[in-house]
Amino acid sequence: MKTLVIVGSQWGDEGKGKVTDFLAQKADVVVRSQGGNNAGHTILFNGQKFALRSIPSGIFNPRIKNIMANGMVIHPKQMLEELHGLEERGITKYQLFISNRAHIVLPYHEALDGAFEQFKKDKKIGTTKRGIGPAYADKANRIGIRIADFIEPCVFKEVLKQTLEIKNMELKMLGLEQFDFDCIYNEYLEYASEIKKYVCDTSLLLEEEINKESKILFEGAQGVMLCLDHGTYPYVTSSSPTGASVPVNSGIAPRYIQDVLGICKAYTTRVGEGPFPTEIDGDIATYIREKGHEYGTVTKRPRRVGYLDCVVLNHARRVAGINHMALMLFDVLSGIENLKICYAYELDGKIIHSVPASEYEYSRVKPIYLEMPGWQEDISNVRSFEDLPVNAQNYLKKIEELTHIKISLFSVGPDRNQTIVLEELL
Repeated sequence: MKTLVIVGSQWGDEGKGKVTDFLAQKADVVVRSQGGNNAGHTILFNGQKFALRSIPSGIFNPRIKNIMANGMVIHPKQMLEELHGLEERGITKYQLFISNRAHIVLPYHEALDGAFEQFKKDKKIGTTKRGIGPAYADKANRIGIRIADFIEPCVFKEVLKQTLEIKNMELKMLGLEQFDFDCIYNEYLEYASEIKKYVCDTSLLLEEEINKESKILFEGAQGVMLCLDHGTYPYVTSSSPTGASVPVNSGIAPRYIQDVLGICKAYTTRVGEGPFPTEIDGDIATYIREKGHEYGTVTKRPRRVGYLDCVVLNHARRVAGINHMALMLFDVLSGIENLKICYAYELDGKIIHSVPASEYEYSRVKPIYLEMPGWQEDISNVRSFEDLPVNAQNYLKKIEELTHIKISLFSVGPDRNQTIVLEELL
């Protein structure tokens, strides 16, 4: 038995989709354990580009069991649209399993998400407005609707009536249009009947796979710095994308988590609002953004760009249990004369090596950099560490030194054959 958790070690968008797709070829099971369709993975497969939002990345291989676990909030309409889109492009043979304990996202969640964001004015979170936060809030308030109830018409009717009464009161207080019960019920009843064939107790399924000594890959959405508990609160997502969250979000024991692979870019990006100590503007930022295609997979928003921040990586290592690292988009840095790596912050005249919990404090830190010479060579055809220019090798070594994490693979391009493995993980 082998289990490997993939987590984003920055603010998301680190290239987790490519690594998951790459490693999934060796896996028996791929599990998406949290989040919803507010995140996206971009995957190149057979020369085609696919933007996955909630479907696990192992969906392209008919041998792999793909699990949407209990920690997710699933938008039935969007999920089916995504699945049908894959089928239209030739992905017709797959194994998909949906947890009966996962919660669903409904239209009123999206309406409330947009309204809450609007009311925050200059304190906006930068949410994708896809209803993820309100769906998780309903889960915590114990008025959410789970898949197990959703796929049973009479039960769905009862719980929807009760919940919609509350939600319409909220919408009315916010001055928004209320939802008609029959419209939602009749439309979503059709989605439920189509989804029902995929539903099971995925915790039991995972236990069976563990007992069979299967290779299980847990893919993450977002990144550690967007963790509800350990991220830059309140500019975070509504769940925890850390390795520590996987057991509860998947229904397995903590002892079954063996390795955690942190995915990070060779630089740093962020979408949405919130502190970003190493953020840069100007020509270098534009160069990285355009060369790295730094625009949101789902939202298409331009991402904020900054130098690599090892304070953030060390924070992620500690709270997410990261013991291996994958460095992505390394080739994007080719052509930059001088590179900077943040190894500490200055806060009110003091040197610190950790991420402050307070947004007020974190917004005031100043990054402390070490500078390293860059390289001009195109490294997109490199296939080993030894083939890299010396300055590129030194960049990788310095990251390992500053983070105390071994780089197990690095990527020099979007294709699978541009992934250089330094240590086998699965």
